[in-house]
Amino acid sequence: MTRAQAGRWLILAAAGSGARSGEPLNKAFAPLGDSCAALLCLKAFAPFVDGAVVAIGSEDVPSWEAVERRAQVLTSVITVRGGLNRQASVSRALSHVPPDARLVAVHDAARPFVSAAVIERCFAQAERTGAAIPVVPVADTMLIVGESGSEEAPPRDLLRAVQTPQVFRRDWLARAYEDASDGAATDDATLVRAAGHAVSIVDGETRNRKLTTPEDFRIARMEIMLNERETQSAANQPRVGFGLDAHRLSPDRPLVLCGVTVPHTAGLLGHSDADVAVHALIDALLGAAALGDIGRWFPDSDAAYKGISSMLLLKRVVDGLAERGYRVGNADVTIVAQRPKLAGFIPAMRDSLAGVLGVDVGDVSVKATTTERMGYEGREEGVSAHAAAVLYRKQARSGGYSFDTIGP
Repeated sequence: MTRAQAGRWLILAAAGSGARSGEPLNKAFAPLGDSCAALLCLKAFAPFVDGAVVAIGSEDVPSWEAVERRAQVLTSVITVRGGLNRQASVSRALSHVPPDARLVAVHDAARPFVSAAVIERCFAQAERTGAAIPVVPVADTMLIVGESGSEEAPPRDLLRAVQTPQVFRRDWLARAYEDASDGAATDDATLVRAAGHAVSIVDGETRNRKLTTPEDFRIARMEIMLNERETQSAANQPRVGFGLDAHRLSPDRPLVLCGVTVPHTAGLLGHSDADVAVHALIDALLGAAALGDIGRWFPDSDAAYKGISSMLLLKRVVDGLAERGYRVGNADVTIVAQRPKLAGFIPAMRDSLAGVLGVDVGDVSVKATTTERMGYEGREEGVSAHAAAVLYRKQARSGGYSFDTIGP
């Protein structure tokens, strides 16, 4: 996906009654998992547009109010009352699109499974040619039946089923609607062609189907249920990372380990407070998420990290992981030092780490060992630390979409 480019807007046609769907309310707001079709569409378009105008029916106001807070996935969402038909609804919505918009995507709210790839293809082609629509090959043989009952089968390889979003230059679309006669046009591209503009085609996707019948909704809900199960399964799969760090001892530095200052004749040398245990833990966390290492996130060439507490760095990493959908499962740290003896400080170290990691103290292990005077740790030239950490994907939770408030 790409960031929204300036001047791109969405018109979401959500004013239809959807009588054939068998749902007790407008199919754009009928429950789909913990969401609805209209909201799923807005979320799909959020990375690509600056804002959206949603055309709803007068009877849909309670339904829209139930999802309006969650619809703020976009900076700007405007609602308008729809007209007697789709053409009238889109025309009203178009009048509320900011005049500085360059491209406008018109999308049916009944197509909640539109992918980022289709949206991106349509916008990219419209940038080049001024108008683009997604199409898919027709699988079945099509017949043209006349009044006399005669039948004609056009070549199937020449036929395509048209989908949305349909993306146009704003001025083209506005002029096409100004010139259009009153009617029930169900396809914006038809109006744009009638206004004298060529419309490019891009590959659509069969998954971008329109929800029309009860069977469509049954399949859609089953698909969402299966996706939720897959998401939960992925959330339960642990991601394990390992970290290792070492620092020299220096007589003019405090000894800080796991955020706890330990009385000693020497401390660790480094750009920050040189908390070797926390540095190893940071690398373990970043490794579990495949996000590089501590040097990439906090380079020692940056003066902003001079003397900084490593616990603050750990907090930034934990927050960064949370933004990417991860939570910490547990952590295990081993500190290798000949002196001082650390057993009495380990409870405080575990508490310190648990608070920043956002886990119970029982999920944090800190151990200390020596090398029996072997190596640089045994000669008291430095201290090393090893760490392991487990991450899990956060499970998606309901955003509070209450169907009790929008039922029949």
